[in-house]
Amino acid sequence: MYSIKIRLSKRRLYLLKNGKVYKSYPVGVGKVATKTPEGTYRIVNRVPYPYSRPGGKLSPFGTLWFGLSRPHYGIHGTNRPSSIGKRVSRGCIRMYNQDVEDLDRYVGIGTTVVIKN
Repeated sequence: MYSIKIRLSKRRLYLLKNGKVYKSYPVGVGKVATKTPEGTYRIVNRVPYPYSRPGGKLSPFGTLWFGLSRPHYGIHGTNRPSSIGKRVSRGCIRMYNQDVEDLDRYVGIGTTVVIKN
C-alpha cells in the first residue's frame, strides 16, 4: 500500500510503501503569502494535461494533476521546471513532469497525502 508524505521545510515529496520511504522527489511549494496547507488529505481526482493539449503548450499544471480532498489544491507537474525546490506556488505542490508521471505509476484515487512542515 502506497501513501505520500510531503515535508514543506525540505521541499520533498516522499512516496511511502507500507510506511517506509520508497522514493523521494523534489517539489515546489506555496509562497509565504499562499502557504501550502498542512494536514491529511486524499487524492480525489487525476487529470492528464490539465487545461492543455498533449503535444501542445503546457499549462502551469504540466502533464498531470492529482486533485486533493482540500478543494483547489493538488499535486501537479509544471511548465516552469526552474520553480521546483522553491516557495513559488499558490499552495499547490509542483513537481517535475517526469516525476509526477513516475508517481502516477504508484498512486491513485484514495491515496493518503500527509503534508507537514
